[in-house]
Amino acid sequence: MYKLKYYLQNILNKNVFLITYLLSKIQSITFANILHQRFMSLLIKKTNSIYTTQFWLLCLSNFLFSASFQMIIPELPDYLAGMGGKEYIGYIIFLFTIAAGVSRPFSGKLSDTIGRMPVMIFGSLVCFVCGGLYPFLGSIGFFLFLRFIHGFSTGTKPTATAAYVADIIPENRRGEAQGVLGIFTATGMSIGPSIGSLMTEWFDIYVLFYSSSVVALLSILILLNMKETLPKEKKQPFSLKLFKIKWVDVFEPRVMRVFWMMLLVSFSSGVLLTLVPDQTKMLGIKNKGLFFTIYTIASVMVRLFFSKVSDKKGRMPVMKISVTMLVLAMLTIAVSNDIWGFTIAAILFGFSWGFNTPTLTAWTVDLSDPNYRGRAIATMYIALEAGIGLGAYCAGEIYQGVVERLHISYWLAAFLAFVGLVLLFVFDKKKGLN
Repeated sequence: MYKLKYYLQNILNKNVFLITYLLSKIQSITFANILHQRFMSLLIKKTNSIYTTQFWLLCLSNFLFSASFQMIIPELPDYLAGMGGKEYIGYIIFLFTIAAGVSRPFSGKLSDTIGRMPVMIFGSLVCFVCGGLYPFLGSIGFFLFLRFIHGFSTGTKPTATAAYVADIIPENRRGEAQGVLGIFTATGMSIGPSIGSLMTEWFDIYVLFYSSSVVALLSILILLNMKETLPKEKKQPFSLKLFKIKWVDVFEPRVMRVFWMMLLVSFSSGVLLTLVPDQTKMLGIKNKGLFFTIYTIASVMVRLFFSKVSDKKGRMPVMKISVTMLVLAMLTIAVSNDIWGFTIAAILFGFSWGFNTPTLTAWTVDLSDPNYRGRAIATMYIALEAGIGLGAYCAGEIYQGVVERLHISYWLAAFLAFVGLVLLFVFDKKKGLN
């Protein structure tokens, strides 16, 4: 038994891709066959199909976009530390998410006026430009400034993407469609860090930055072949007046309950993005993208098999289960001191977000005014970015490279997720959610 555990641990440490490769190749394993059949049936289903060519192009573009900005994340802490900025590691995610949050009201309003496509293209274009600029940075200040600018990418494209999906998907299939889109997004966010770590190991970090830029360019090329879904009668010509934002453009009143839930649960993501790369090294794991790969595989599994559950059972039961899993994930990683606890935490976190993301997005669309759908989705994403940013900032300020402080932020994230769970029961009692 000891030899088996030692052997499996070595596999995880060396390369997580070996596991996924074996899973895809050994077709005689029943589980692999079930997964393969389920995914293929999802792709080729013709009866009452909601999945058009436009939808699949959007999924592919989202996959590339997510991989582009995520593939550099695990290597940025060491890159910044090499510039002498170890104490600023928490700002890597914090500044990125602040920019994303600031741009949400604008992207929501622009999506509802000039159209979904220009906003999506702009988001991918920011990734393309920023990826190519990282190698030319000569100071910590310029690095942090570029991280802020890079954040405008995720502040724009996901908002318009969610609105685009809502335009082309029937109301009773929104949770399912968001789950399928989430599979591509999550896969990009998983493959990105692992490939990024390998590219840095095989080549250097500059090749990684340029590759990130190329992947973003591919996302743009796909978007150029897609059709606009905003009706012509609602479109307005681009004008600087559109950047005049009112308070209602920042916080859509209809979806404030979603806002608070997203804020509380996304705090944990900021903590993980900041601390996991260092924790991975402490555990002796070479591939810094391992945690992200494991949690994304778990998330994809949930979306493959349970993408319709919130449409059938309601948003509330699904959210209660997912937030409970999030609390357990944070508690597990807080006390784990070996690769097994680390892996279990990644799986639980993946299960949680496999339910969370499509359910919260579908809930937002359910509550929104169709004429201001982009604004409602922007409000939800403001909460997402604020939660991630606060989590990253708090984790960086608490940790500051001191190993003994590493787990404090995980306990804090678990507590805030528990507060979110309590709020769900309050909402349920008040009949505030379907």
